[in-house]
Amino acid sequence: MTDLPAATRPSAPRGDAGSGGGGSGPHAAGRQPPRLSQRNHYSVFVHWMKFLLPALACALILLVVAWPQIAPDEKLFQVEPIKNAAQEAQNLNMINARFSGFDDKEQPFTVTADMATQRPGEKDRVELQRPKADITLQDGTWLALTAKVGYYDRETELLDLVGAVNLFHDEGFEVRTEKAQVDLKNGVASGNVPVESQGPSGTLTSEGFRILDKGDIVIFTGKSKLVLYPEEKGPSE
Repeated sequence: MTDLPAATRPSAPRGDAGSGGGGSGPHAAGRQPPRLSQRNHYSVFVHWMKFLLPALACALILLVVAWPQIAPDEKLFQVEPIKNAAQEAQNLNMINARFSGFDDKEQPFTVTADMATQRPGEKDRVELQRPKADITLQDGTWLALTAKVGYYDRETELLDLVGAVNLFHDEGFEVRTEKAQVDLKNGVASGNVPVESQGPSGTLTSEGFRILDKGDIVIFTGKSKLVLYPEEKGPSE
């Protein structure tokens, strides 16, 4: 019997993994070796992205900050200085101003305002916003005057009031007008525009008024109208 060459001999069947043979068995035929090259490329990509993305973000922030210096746009980035008139800059302003003094009878008075303005060339005259004057009388009573605007002369102690002028005596007497002048030193007030007043006894309107002796004497001038309240009678009357 002639022996076949080794190249033509039929190979022995491969045993499966369970029989202890060297083959991989029928289930191993579909498996593929891991692609190490693709995994390595992905790892390198992730590694570089960890550094590249933060660096790119920092570069964008720096560009936004530096862009106005690199290419300034006068229409978008423009700062204008505040323009104040030279006259306004020379004015002296005082918030919550307060002036105090004594009249000819050594009775104290106080003038306060939300703001006081001294204009150039007016050494003693001060413009007051929302002025209020308080005068204490010898008998312990007091007078209060308020207005929208006032002009106080610190030399003569005259106070000119303009707009919503209101004079109130703590015994209930009140005078309302639009213009009045108060002599704080002598305790005199006067006005030549229409007046409305009221008190415990009634109401009165006139074309002007004068207050003397810090409220002890009140004179109404021009055409006047007086309305008296009826006196309340007691139970025995």
